[in-house]
Amino acid sequence: MKKKLKKIVVIPARLSSSRLPGKVLLDLKGKSVVQRVFEQVQKAKNIDAIYIATDSIEVQKVCQAFTSNVILTSDKHESGTDRIAEAVATIECDVVINVQGDEPFIEPKLIEDLAATFDDETTPMASAMHKIELVEELKNPNVVKVVVNKQNNAIYFSRSIIPHHRDEWDALLNHHTHIPKGLHFYRHLGIYGYTKEFLLKYITMEMTYLERLEKLEQLRVLENGYKIKMIETSYNSIGIDTQSDYEKALEMLS
Repeated sequence: MKKKLKKIVVIPARLSSSRLPGKVLLDLKGKSVVQRVFEQVQKAKNIDAIYIATDSIEVQKVCQAFTSNVILTSDKHESGTDRIAEAVATIECDVVINVQGDEPFIEPKLIEDLAATFDDETTPMASAMHKIELVEELKNPNVVKVVVNKQNNAIYFSRSIIPHHRDEWDALLNHHTHIPKGLHFYRHLGIYGYTKEFLLKYITMEMTYLERLEKLEQLRVLENGYKIKMIETSYNSIGIDTQSDYEKALEMLS
């Protein structure tokens, strides 16, 4: 009989943010952004525990009002992945899902689906993607694109448009607002799952050439020969990165 895997979610919640400082503590109709994220994650049925990992005593104090699972980490980490690895090093678990601390509308079903991919014990890491509908989104280098193989494992991630549509490139970019039927482009969503074993291995790997070039840390995984299983979702990431994102979030809650 297969061992039941212990699956946890860790929410990295850094206080400093270049574009919108203190965003995880912004008020969304009486609750902080990070509390809204935590409560969305609680709705996922196949998660055994939820933790918040932060480098800020201020964030820690706010979060302790709604959960005791708050871990204070170093403020020297360069990425959320490093922060999560420090947080889980002493937690007994098999699978770690990284849910960003600025996504108050994260879809619980997406978390469940991501966690379920690890029931196939050959998966070291998983992430999510959704179909791009608008040409404007396709052109945006801040929208990370992903291409996958027939097993839905990632082949490559890029800020450039991939794949290149050789025969209709000019028409696609300059004469359409929506992606024509029959063409498939996918946006990578910044939610990740890892086995704990792989996560602790990943943070010991040196930064790689393509990762440095594209500024995409998931490329380190592919460059080292590991697989990232991608699941398709209809959820379109709604993170809070700017003041206008925050105002949109307030409108959505109204």
